[in-house]
Amino acid sequence: MNSAKYRGPRRLTIADVAEAAGVSRTTVSHALNDRGQVDPQTRARVKEVAHQLGYSPNLKAQRLRTGRTHSIALLSSMPFAVAGGPSRLGFMMEVAASAAEAALKQGMALVLVPPLAEAKGLLDELDVDGAIIIEPVAQDPQVTQLQRRGIKVVSIGRQPEAESAVPYVDMQADITGHMLLEHLAAQGARQIALLIGQQRRHSYVDVEQAYRDFTRRHGMPCLITKAEETGGEEAGAEACRRLLAEYPELDAICAPVDAFAVGVVQALQQAGRRVPEDVRVVTRYDGLRAQKCQPPLTAVNLHLAEVAGQAINLLLDHIKGNEAPAIIQCPPPELIVRGSSAPD
Repeated sequence: MNSAKYRGPRRLTIADVAEAAGVSRTTVSHALNDRGQVDPQTRARVKEVAHQLGYSPNLKAQRLRTGRTHSIALLSSMPFAVAGGPSRLGFMMEVAASAAEAALKQGMALVLVPPLAEAKGLLDELDVDGAIIIEPVAQDPQVTQLQRRGIKVVSIGRQPEAESAVPYVDMQADITGHMLLEHLAAQGARQIALLIGQQRRHSYVDVEQAYRDFTRRHGMPCLITKAEETGGEEAGAEACRRLLAEYPELDAICAPVDAFAVGVVQALQQAGRRVPEDVRVVTRYDGLRAQKCQPPLTAVNLHLAEVAGQAINLLLDHIKGNEAPAIIQCPPPELIVRGSSAPD
C-alpha cells in the first residue's frame, strides 16, 4: 500500500481507506465501527490500513448520519455526603475515573452528572447515547426520566423493585454482607448491630437480608438502625449514639456506608468505647475514608475499576444492539482486615 499518495492537506475519507484496503466503503464503515457481518481478518486489515493512513472519522458527519453522540453519562442519586469523601474522592469518583478510561478506549466520552438537585432538570437536555447509574434507588426518577427519552441505561448494582428491568452489574452485596458479618463473629462479636441508609438501594436491601439470615442462623439479637444519607458522617455518629443508648452491650457494628462507619468510630471514641477492643466496626467500601480512619476500617475490595469497565461494555453492547446479558457478575469481593475489627 502506497500511503504517501493519501497524505496532504485534505481530510482523509472512508473512500480513501476503502481504495487502499481494496474493499467497499460499507465494509470500511462496518469494520471501523464494529458493526455488520465483516470477516475478522478483513476487519483487522481495514483497521490497520486506516491506522497507517492516519485516518480519523469526521465525528460531525458521523453524528449526522448515525444520530450517535459518542458520549455517555454517569450519574447517581447518592448525595456527596456518602458518594464522595475527602475532597469528594469517594465511591462515585473512583467509579468515574475508571469508567472514563474504559469509555475513552471505546471511543466514547464520559459526562459526569453530579448528584445535585439542579442536575434533574438537565436530564431532559443531556445529549448522550446511554447512561450508567450507580446504585439506583427503587423507582429511581433518573432511570425513569432517561428511559422515557429512549436512552439506554445500565446500572452498577441492581435497581430494587424496578418497573422496567435495567441491565446491571451485580455487586453481590449479599455476599459482601455475609463476609463482613462472619468476620465479626470470628473475632468473637456476639451482639452485632447493622447500620444502613434509609433509601431502598440494593446494597441496603441485600445486606439487611443477609444480616437477618445471619442473626437467625447464629441465634443473635437483630439490631438494625437506619440513617439518612444526606447526613454523612454525623448521621452515622448519631445512629451509633442511639444504638449505644438502646443496646449498651453491643460489641460490633456493621456499617456498609463508609461515611456512616467513620461517624460510628468517632461516636464510640467520644463515648469512651475502644475500637476494636470494646466495639468492632466494619464497612463495605474500601476508599480513602476507610483507609484514613483511626483506626483504619476493615473493608471490602469491590474491584471498582473492573466493575466500571464491565458497566461500560454492557452499556455499549446495548447501545449497539448487540446480543448482551441482562446481568453481569462483578469480580468476587475480597475482605481487607484492618485495626477497626482485629486487635494487633
